[in-house]
Amino acid sequence: MTTFNEREKAAEAKFGRDQETTFKVTARRNKLLGLWVAGYLGLDGDEAAVYAREVVKADFERPGEEDVFEKVWGDLRDKSVDLSEHRVRRQMADLMEEAERQIVEKGS
Repeated sequence: MTTFNEREKAAEAKFGRDQETTFKVTARRNKLLGLWVAGYLGLDGDEAAVYAREVVKADFERPGEEDVFEKVWGDLRDKSVDLSEHRVRRQMADLMEEAERQIVEKGS
């Protein structure tokens, strides 16, 4: 195998690992977001966990994170929760950072 082929295979493997890490971080963020929103919706325990899974699933509707935002924002509006759109988006960003820390610390 040539050096070029070895580098190409290494780059492909790194790309795959990076994609997997991005997926895990985003899924973790969505779970954390779901748990955060569940508190505002008056859900706890198993109900909060179920809701968090629904938020994770919402991310598979369309590319990007807007589907997740629309899910939680709609649920918050339905319950007349007094949170601004900016606050929810800020929480999403903060939780992305937290999720990345958790995934990196865990090493998976």
